Amino acid sequence: MAAHELEFSTFTHGRYVDLMPYQYGREACEPGHAFGPARRDHFLFHYIVSGRGMLMSTDARGAKADYLLSAGEGFLIFPGQVNTYVADLDDPWEYVWVEFDGIRVRDDLEAAGLTDSSPVYRSQSSELRARMVEEMRYLVSNRNASALHLVGHTYLFLDYLLQSVAHPDEQPTSRLQDLYVREAVDFVKKNYQFDITVEDIARQTGLNRSYFGKVFKAATGRSPQQYLISYRMGKAAELLKLTGLPVAEVGRAVGYPNQLHFSRAFKGAYGVSPREWRRENAAV
Repeated sequence: MAAHELEFSTFTHGRYVDLMPYQYGREACEPGHAFGPARRDHFLFHYIVSGRGMLMSTDARGAKADYLLSAGEGFLIFPGQVNTYVADLDDPWEYVWVEFDGIRVRDDLEAAGLTDSSPVYRSQSSELRARMVEEMRYLVSNRNASALHLVGHTYLFLDYLLQSVAHPDEQPTSRLQDLYVREAVDFVKKNYQFDITVEDIARQTGLNRSYFGKVFKAATGRSPQQYLISYRMGKAAELLKLTGLPVAEVGRAVGYPNQLHFSRAFKGAYGVSPREWRRENAAV
């Protein structure tokens, strides 16, 4: 691609709940070309094909960090996250990108170690990385394909992304800790619609709350409270899309008898109110 060359397309074939592509493209940047500061509504992943650049990012706590990146690496932008990225002056980057979202996308990305405070993609498998990039290029080049065809290739892209991401510094949890976490997750899945608390989940595992919280976060990268809210909001999104239940009923169905509390939690997870989300994502 000649600098500065830009190619992109948007997905205009309706909306999907589990995984939804929004935009895909590629760009060969001029020296110093910058985008931002900006806030995105969805997940946005860039893979650097050649050259170098810098990502300047702010996590959910407001902490700022700069990342120098080069060919073979990538970076993930989270919804609501403010960041800027700039091409190197001497060796400006070329990248491909996919913008996407879905009910359980955040869970999958965070389980793989990609978070707003750890947004850099590095792969240990050149084969899986190559397949991921191939799927990204395919999406850009086949913009006129059918909706299911493009969604299917977005699934393949995400699968290769998650499989290829590397975490050499992570220490695996013990088998006993894994059992505690699985028991906690099963308890949430079976009881999320009731007024359960973190204390209830910890009690189910036989651990005190403090130790349970440490074990759970070490294994999953987030607190039990964050997991419980995320799971409930995912179920709420399904009900909002697939049923005509009033918002208050949806809230009660996922463990929020108070509609105001439910609406606040939902907006915290998705950035919009339940009614706004339903308007934008209602099944046709």
